[in-house]
Amino acid sequence: MQIKVLGPGCPKCHKTEEIVREAVAEAGVEAQIEKVTGTMDIAAAGVFGTPAVIVDGEVKIVGKVPSKDQVKSWL
Repeated sequence: MQIKVLGPGCPKCHKTEEIVREAVAEAGVEAQIEKVTGTMDIAAAGVFGTPAVIVDGEVKIVGKVPSKDQVKSWL
């Protein structure tokens, strides 16, 4: 499973990455988590709001910090 957390480094982006890492650890799922901070890389993913989370190529959330339960439901 590949998870991308997109965000240039704002506090909400950091919080999103933290929640994703905690959810993955708690769920016991093997996942590669990548933080994408480049504006062009974020735009190339088709996302125009941050933070955003992409799981296995599917955009799950844009512009909001997900709850841990939301992230677990995506795993």
